[in-house]
Amino acid sequence: MNTTIRLALDRTPNTNHTGFYVAFAKGAYQRAGLDVEFISPDQENYQTAPARRVAQSDAHLAITPSESVISYQTNGVPLIAIATLLARDISAIMTLKESGISHPKELDGKVYASYGARYEEDIIRQLIQNDDGRGQFVAHKSPWANIWRALVTREVDAAWCWLTWEGVKADIDGIDLNQFLFDEYEIPYGYNPVLTAHRDWAEENADALRAFLDATAAGFRFAMKNPDEAARILMKTANHPSLTNRNFVEQSQQMVSGYYLDGEGNWGFMHRTIWVSFVNWMIRNRMLTDASGDIIQRMDVDALFTNKYFEGIPVVVRL
Repeated sequence: MNTTIRLALDRTPNTNHTGFYVAFAKGAYQRAGLDVEFISPDQENYQTAPARRVAQSDAHLAITPSESVISYQTNGVPLIAIATLLARDISAIMTLKESGISHPKELDGKVYASYGARYEEDIIRQLIQNDDGRGQFVAHKSPWANIWRALVTREVDAAWCWLTWEGVKADIDGIDLNQFLFDEYEIPYGYNPVLTAHRDWAEENADALRAFLDATAAGFRFAMKNPDEAARILMKTANHPSLTNRNFVEQSQQMVSGYYLDGEGNWGFMHRTIWVSFVNWMIRNRMLTDASGDIIQRMDVDALFTNKYFEGIPVVVRL
C-alpha cells in the first residue's frame, strides 16, 4: 500500500515547484510507493498558510520560507526544514522605476504590500535602515493574488517578489523595475522556499521521506538539464490558470533552473552557515520572541533544519 504525502504549496504552481511536478508526471513518486497530492493555496482562497497546515496535520509537507520554521519553533511547535528548493535566495523588494524609488531609504513613508508574515515587516524595516533610512513605512495587507497587480497599478509602492517570476513577467510586459537584493544591504537572508515538515511526522516516516526527496531531487535535476521540456510538463501537469503563457513559463524556467542545485551539484542540501547567519542576524536585531513575548537571545540552529533525510538513500532515481 502506497504512503500518501500531502504537499501544501506556498504559492500557486510556478517554476520554483517544477521538480515536484516532473517527478509526479514521470511516475517517480508512484515507483517509490508514494501517492503525492498537491494543495494550492488558492483552493481555499489563501485562508490557511502552508506551515499552519503542517502544524495542524492537514498536510504532511509544506513549502515555506525559513522564517516560518523559526516562527513556529519560537512558539514550541517543532516544524523543521528538510530541504531547500533553491540553492540561494532569488527574491527582492521591487519598485517601479517610474516611481523614482531607487533605494530602500526612499521607502520611508511609502506603502509596502505586506503578505502579513510574522517577521516580514521587521526585515523590510531593517532593509530601509541599512540604507540610512528611518524604517518607517505603511504596511498594506494585500491578498496574495493581488500583490503584483497592486504594485503595477501604483496602489502600493513596493512589494516582495521573485526575480524568476514577477521579474520575468515585468520583463516580458516591458515594465521597468528597481530591485533591492537583501545581500546588497547586509541582510543575510536565509533559504526561501524550504520544504517543511513536523519533526514527529518526519521521524515516524523517515523511509517514505527519503524516497520522496530522492524522487524530487531527480525531478529538479531533470528540470535543470531540460528546462523547456520541464516547463511543458509543469504547465500540463499542474494545469493552473497562472501557467497558460508558454513563453513566460519557459523564460521563467530557463532562469530559475540555474538556482536549483548548489555548487556541488546537489538539490535540497542546506548549508549550516546560511542558517546560522540568518538566525544570528534576527537575534541581533531583536526580532525573535518566545510565546510569552520575551526576547530570544539564543537559538539552536541545528533544531531548525536537517539534511539527514538525504542520507542512506541507496539508489539515485533517474527519470
